[in-house]
Amino acid sequence: MGSLRFAGIRFSAYPLDHDPVHVHANYAGVTVIVDLPADGVAVLALRKDAIDPSNAKKGDVRKVLQCATKHWMELTELWEKAHGRP
Repeated sequence: MGSLRFAGIRFSAYPLDHDPVHVHANYAGVTVIVDLPADGVAVLALRKDAIDPSNAKKGDVRKVLQCATKHWMELTELWEKAHGRP
């Protein structure tokens, strides 16, 4: 597993994790799964467990997504490194 921290948010990528390119973010007691599509705009993963707990503050989730978009390049590189891709 590799991780990076930006603005108090820890982003992690797991080596045995599945496509699409994504990271797991931890912030303020919330875990958010963030997809990193090729257009450079981070989005909430389309899965039931994308936000844990499910009643997390919308502002916390928004902060995670905005930060992930700002650091899209670094997070994509983190995911590729965790998966042994150049």
